[in-house]
Amino acid sequence: MKKFLTLFVVVFLPAFSQADGLESMADFLRNTHSGRADFVQRVTPPAKEGRPQRVKTSQGSFLFERPGKFRFDYNSPFPQVLMADGRNFYSYDIDLAQVTVRPQAQALAGAPAVLFVAGADLAALSHDFVLQNLPDAEGLQWLQATPRQTETSLQMVRIGLQGQGNQARLMRLDIFDAFGQRSQMSFDHIEVNPVLPPAKFELKIPNGVQVIRP
Repeated sequence: MKKFLTLFVVVFLPAFSQADGLESMADFLRNTHSGRADFVQRVTPPAKEGRPQRVKTSQGSFLFERPGKFRFDYNSPFPQVLMADGRNFYSYDIDLAQVTVRPQAQALAGAPAVLFVAGADLAALSHDFVLQNLPDAEGLQWLQATPRQTETSLQMVRIGLQGQGNQARLMRLDIFDAFGQRSQMSFDHIEVNPVLPPAKFELKIPNGVQVIRP
């Protein structure tokens, strides 16, 4: 009997303590208020008969501060900044010397960024997304978020997290749009709750850059 109990504890107890995707997401939202990381993004276009699918890879750095602020600085293959400052969303194409400015609430309605910068908790996210657990894979806990809004180009997002409690980390985003395109984003060199200067979320537009406000 003693041998059986020891075996039970060793084999079965870890399964009880392992968080699922929804639990890890709840922990992430509860404990992570800001973050900094490097990212690699791989975009796969829709499959077309007779044409090979050419994956486009880009990389850069990522910052966020909840609620409502984030910044993606793309370094390659061409420089670009995507930033939200809590009021406006900016898309700055450095090579074209052009920045598009839109109200943030309008620009990000139903967008994947809402999942990690806007939602205070799972209940708040559930107003905009249907959330469900997915099986663990690749050492991560996964969940799926499907927009409740039907008039959006976003089909669904799969979110991969690692750890639980104050160790929960956002590791992967797997984004599918309604046109068949897939965008996979992986995060590395993650810093949790760094103090980020306000200037990080202020876009300084150089003279000569065209500003578009649709």
